[in-house]
Amino acid sequence: MPATLLVVAEIADGHLTKLSAEIASLAARLASADGGHALGHVLDPAPDTAAAELAAYLPRVVSVASDAVSGQVWAPHAAAEVHRLIDEGATHVLLGVTNDGRDVAGLLCGALGWGILANASGASWDGEAIVVEATVLSGKAITRSTVDAPNAIVTVRPGAAEATELASPGSVETRAAAAAPSVPAAVVIDRVAEAGAEVSLEEAKVVIVGGRGVGGPDGFNLVDELAGLLGGVTGASRAAVDAGWIPYARQIGQTGKVVRPSLYLSLGVSGAMQHRAGMQGSENIIAVNRDPDAPIAEIADLFVLGDLFEVGPALATELRSRRDG
Repeated sequence: MPATLLVVAEIADGHLTKLSAEIASLAARLASADGGHALGHVLDPAPDTAAAELAAYLPRVVSVASDAVSGQVWAPHAAAEVHRLIDEGATHVLLGVTNDGRDVAGLLCGALGWGILANASGASWDGEAIVVEATVLSGKAITRSTVDAPNAIVTVRPGAAEATELASPGSVETRAAAAAPSVPAAVVIDRVAEAGAEVSLEEAKVVIVGGRGVGGPDGFNLVDELAGLLGGVTGASRAAVDAGWIPYARQIGQTGKVVRPSLYLSLGVSGAMQHRAGMQGSENIIAVNRDPDAPIAEIADLFVLGDLFEVGPALATELRSRRDG
């Protein structure tokens, strides 16, 4: 029986996230290969803009406006909406490898008893079974996994597919919110904007990263300056975050954010396995380090052997001269 793939979309600042657009294109491709269907779901207090954006990638989008998610945790409400669409025939659920995506996937897995395929970097069919590829051991190996069942939940990493719009936009169906979720939704009593969290690392085309080598919080002044000159976003290794030099929102790696920018420039980052798991898919990797044996040299397209406090300011001076000239 042909599959019906449901994409659970996420919204940032009123717009569809880049990752959700990528997942939508992956679902559309899988549906086409299987002769099945693909649809998307958007849940937000004001979902109209994001729903229209999602319809550029999928033939059908279900848009649900819910005031409840303004003051309650989003995941239980999203899981309730997904459950309704599963009752209507959805056979597979695709979500992003994000905090919200993982939360919804966990709720669905527990409630439905479906198998979950996590951290997909690609997907295809083997007969009627969906097969997911995932990189492990910091990209040194690729696994292929499936579930022996007609249903599955898949969490997808950034860059698993290129976001490609349909020839013509799909339809948007608006609905009232479902009944209260089966799992109580926690009430949000306060929201705190963490410094540096306002810019999405996952969406950035240019990421400038500081590691233990920057020496302290003041060392990130140079990282921030280069990020500004290059129109990029500041990131950090776990060592810098653990030292308290920069907020966790900036951490890249296995326990942080996964990025795939066009340009990744690191200053004083050794490139341990944990960090490489979060950035090795970058298109162009440039690393500055005074240790010629730093592990990041193994994957860098350009490795600059030198002191970051000499190389970094020189680069900033050159960038300013080009900008001002």
